[in-house]
Amino acid sequence: MRPEQLLRDDKITCGLVATARSDPAQLEELGADSLWTGGHIASTNPSPEAMIGLARLAERTQEVTIGTAILLLPLYPPALVAKQIADLDSQCGGRIALGVGVGGEYPQEFRATGIPMGERGRRLDEAIPLLRRLWTAEEISHDGPYYPMDEVRIHPAPSQGTRLPVLVAGRQEPAMRRAALLGDGWMPYLYSARRYQASVDTVRSHAAQVGRDLSGFSWSLFTPVNIHADGDTARREAAQFLGGTYDQSFEEMIGHVAVAGTIDEVARRLTEYVGAGARHFIFMVCSPGSIVQQARLLLNEVLPQVR
Repeated sequence: MRPEQLLRDDKITCGLVATARSDPAQLEELGADSLWTGGHIASTNPSPEAMIGLARLAERTQEVTIGTAILLLPLYPPALVAKQIADLDSQCGGRIALGVGVGGEYPQEFRATGIPMGERGRRLDEAIPLLRRLWTAEEISHDGPYYPMDEVRIHPAPSQGTRLPVLVAGRQEPAMRRAALLGDGWMPYLYSARRYQASVDTVRSHAAQVGRDLSGFSWSLFTPVNIHADGDTARREAAQFLGGTYDQSFEEMIGHVAVAGTIDEVARRLTEYVGAGARHFIFMVCSPGSIVQQARLLLNEVLPQVR
């Protein structure tokens, strides 16, 4: 599936986070519509770096859409990201979707890169349109407060050119506004279906205020998932996985921020999200078992019920 096919609201599609313990080629063969990688520069737990992970996906796959979920764009010079994405998109035949966000859960990343945390939102707002200008492969000058540059040309352009989709991730209203004004899609995480619906309404409201048509906008959701024959075991495993990732307890809220349970329970939860407006699911498997086994259950048993 090409990136532009994810930017439509008439089909339910499924993506998977391809971690180091999974083979992207095998996940592609199973029929995932997209594959994603996240990453950090200096997190509490060991983590890959997002652009390196994206290069791995480009090298290990043939046709599937690949993307970052997410790249903490404020930590990077936009010209460097523009060049890296342009080269990778050209090398993989125009299959990249760029998911971006502000981060902040690991303050040491900002100390490590010399970026004040208080600037991260404004930096992202400036960087997204700047990336699109750089992807024209024309010489540009820019006088923004954070990334001024004179007579800079990044070339060749990505295979997708300025159509390369940029999806905005986040949880709070500033991120929703950013998605509505600057993004090609909205990709929140750790959301209940009710909160997802409210965010869709907010994004649409911000877009309407500036007269923006959201046709072709990607309504995505990044969600932890775990399927088990015993629903309580599935939820317990997911809570333990997320607790280790985010260094906090998820026992009380796991039923709201993750999709975990039996096949039928997971299908019902995902159907609620579809009713709330989600069309493209990006699943992060939260199971101590095989990611491939979870992917098979999602693609062959759960998604047919949802669709």
